[in-house]
Amino acid sequence: MRDKTQTNSAGPGDRLIRAGAIVFFVGAVATLVTVAPLLLGTTPFPTYAYGLCMLMAVGFLIAGAGVLQSVAAGRRQARLAQAALQRE
Repeated sequence: MRDKTQTNSAGPGDRLIRAGAIVFFVGAVATLVTVAPLLLGTTPFPTYAYGLCMLMAVGFLIAGAGVLQSVAAGRRQARLAQAALQRE
């Protein structure tokens, strides 16, 4: 039996993974911008600017949740396929 899912369709968790990657890269850029004045010897940014660096961790967690959702959907699909094979 052939799977009806298109190869370019988004699976469960794919949107979370993409959103997490975007948030992570925004946090990475914020980290570079925030740390650059420290390395260049100029006036550092205010303390609250360092909070933007936490977007890296938030993005990582969002992407991790997407991976876990994708794994759970794959396991669910495998369990259903195995049950269908046992019925035949």
